Amino acid sequence: MGRHDPGAGQYCPISRALDVVGERWSLLILRDMMTGTTRFNDLARGLPGLSRTLLTKRLRHLERFGVVGRSGTQYVLTPSGRALEPVVFGLAQWGAEWTFGDPLPDELDAQLLVWWMHSRVDTSGLVGERHVLHLRFADDARRFWIVVEHGTPSVCMSDPGFPVDVTISSDVASLYAVWLGRLPLPAALRSGRVHVEGPTTMTRRLDEVLQLSPVAPFVAAARRAATV
Repeated sequence: MGRHDPGAGQYCPISRALDVVGERWSLLILRDMMTGTTRFNDLARGLPGLSRTLLTKRLRHLERFGVVGRSGTQYVLTPSGRALEPVVFGLAQWGAEWTFGDPLPDELDAQLLVWWMHSRVDTSGLVGERHVLHLRFADDARRFWIVVEHGTPSVCMSDPGFPVDVTISSDVASLYAVWLGRLPLPAALRSGRVHVEGPTTMTRRLDEVLQLSPVAPFVAAARRAATV
């Protein structure tokens, strides 16, 4: 482990832990790494409120304390970093139960949502070299495509020029609600808050291909508990 960089100045394991990971961006960086992000540019895209300069500083801090390491051009969690998973997702569960209400306007970022969604595409059941999902938002003029080529998904913000397999239309808040487990997809479709167009062979498997956020089970459980 790296040298101690005292913060609260207390000889306590909680205090020492907070010296390493007790800063907001450090925890969000670890969240994204725990869900599969390994490259600097991808970390930056998933944390649009964090400058690249500060991202570099936070990664160096985590490296210094042995939480994050390097493998070529990729950042990887060390055993120490991986051991933080119950802490990070424990915060997700606590947040879902106690602090997660309706979104604030500045929390609804369509581009970030699509970026998160593309990282959760399950390509294992897709047959063929290319698949294209088009996402259209009623309250955001930008257009987004998730293109899966040879099993690798990417995000396009200009028309890639390929035939579209499925089009998903929604407002930003409704698709966030589905993605985060606050609104089941069948209910969103029945109410018209989300609309899906495409061949039945694709649309009926959409919830298998576009998997929800890793924190969705906590949010869904908290919503169910609140209605009991």
